[in-house]
Parts: sequence; C-alpha cells; structure tokens
Amino acid sequence: IADKMIQSDQVDILTGIIFSNIALAVVPAAVKQGKFYLSANAGPSQLAGQGCDANYFNVAYQNDNQHEAAGEYANTLGYKKTFILAPNYPAGKDSLNGFKRFYKGELAGELYTKLGQTDFAAEIAQVKASGADSVFFFLPGGMGISFIKQFAGSDTGLPMIGPGFSFDQDVLGAVGEAAIGAHNTAQWSPDLDNEANKAFVAAFEAEYGRLPSVYASQGYDTAQLILSASAAADIADHDAYHAALKAADFPSVRGNFRFGNNQHPIQNFYAREVFRNDAGVITNRVVGTAFEDHVDAFAGECPLP
Repeated sequence: IADKMIQSDQVDILTGIIFSNIALAVVPAAVKQGKFYLSANAGPSQLAGQGCDANYFNVAYQNDNQHEAAGEYANTLGYKKTFILAPNYPAGKDSLNGFKRFYKGELAGELYTKLGQTDFAAEIAQVKASGADSVFFFLPGGMGISFIKQFAGSDTGLPMIGPGFSFDQDVLGAVGEAAIGAHNTAQWSPDLDNEANKAFVAAFEAEYGRLPSVYASQGYDTAQLILSASAAADIADHDAYHAALKAADFPSVRGNFRFGNNQHPIQNFYAREVFRNDAGVITNRVVGTAFEDHVDAFAGECPLP
C-alpha cells in the first residue's frame, strides 16, 4: 500500500500507521525515497536513535515514554515489587524496557505474551503466585480489554498501572467499572487545561458523541502540524517544508510541544487516574506529573543536529 502511494499516487507525506512492526517495514523505505513520514502513533526505538532520518517526524512519542513515566510514577505510588508484562513485538519490548529504566523497585516477574492473545488465565496465575504488590501491563486494543476484565474478575486484588493506552477511552468503554482507580501515564488527558484542548474535546464530543482518546489527540495534532507547515511553506520546496515541520508552529492539545534533535517530541507526561465523572462517564483525570519536558532515551544516538 505504501509503495503504491509513493510510486503510483506520488504522495508527498505519509502518516497513519499504529503498530511499530508495520512502521519499521514502511518508514525506512519511504523516507529514502524523499517522502515525509509523520507518525501519529508508532515510535519504535530503532527510528529514534541511529535510525533517525530528516524526513521522519514522530508527532506522538517514542515508544518507551509512556512506560518510562509509569515506572517513575510507580515509585511515587510506593510499589516495591511489580509484575510486568507486554506482547512479544517491538513496541512491547520497548514498553518493558522503558518501565524498567525508571522503576526503582523489584520485579516480581517479567513476561511477554503472544500478540493478539485474549486468554490470560495462565499469566494471571503467575502474577498471583509471584508475591507482587502491583501489576504493570501494556496490552493494546482487545488484548488489554480482555486482560483487565479477567484480572478484575480474579482474586488477586492488586493495583494496576500502565501506559495511557492500557486505560484509554477506547478501552474504558469496553471494560467499565473494572478499571476505576487504576493509574496510567500519558502525554495528554481530556482534562488538560489549555484552550486548544478544550476546543478539541468539545468539538470531538459534539461530532462523535464520546470523549476522545489519546489516539485521537495524536491524530489531531498530526493534522494540525501538516496544516501549519503547509501554510508556511510550499511542499515542492523540500528544505523549506522540513523547516516548517520542525518549527511545530501549531497550538497542540498537549500544551507545550516541540521537537528534539531526533524529531520526536519533548513534552510532559502526566499521571492519570480512572474515575467516573459527573456525567457518569468512566474516563481519566490528571492527578500528577511524572515528567516535565521529557527527552527520549535515544535522542543522543541520533546524528541529526
């Protein structure tokens, strides 16, 4: 599909890939052909360090970031023996490495599940037998929905912590009360107090009848970045358009936003708690800040200035 877009449709910009294994298959070939790739989600470590490229911008995060923030916040919560698990694919490996980079406690256990797995009885039994005082997991999409339901239905009684994606709006609608009280970390939250975010959340609710997710906030910022660059430079002038993208001159729903040398965001990461709001909707609220102006761990390996 990407090759067709580049070679037949002659596009100038690509975006949209969610999973890191797909990004690693598409991005290097696309940028070598002189096309800009703007990631609205996937941020594998391979593309943030030595594999960075002037034509590649990540508008979301580097994969490790939300998990690094969760590791840091787990310390604040007083967790001393956390069991960690994630799927066995690039983003899953980045997630556990990110958590361990900042978590200061002991690991009760560490394991990788199959990508797409929905039955976690064996894993939950391992958590229960490990003596853990908490569980950290990154299980995107249906995997996370299944895990939260099964974990809450078990008798482990342990607190859950994860990246924002483990307890985001697209997940909470499916798991309901089972997620209330869980902690997670993300670079965005629907209650962030800035004008761009207030307008975005209100417009999204009016259009779709629900609160936006982290995915939606990243997609919106990516579109805003493209619009801002297109207003400042002609896409036919590659260098000028690159400079306009790098300037990131748009009102991000995250508030403060800028690119580092590896063209990944330098941004805050917030601690969020799942609760039921006054309208009866289960969602997230900010309860703290895990990192301010956080730079990813691989920026120093990127040769870009």
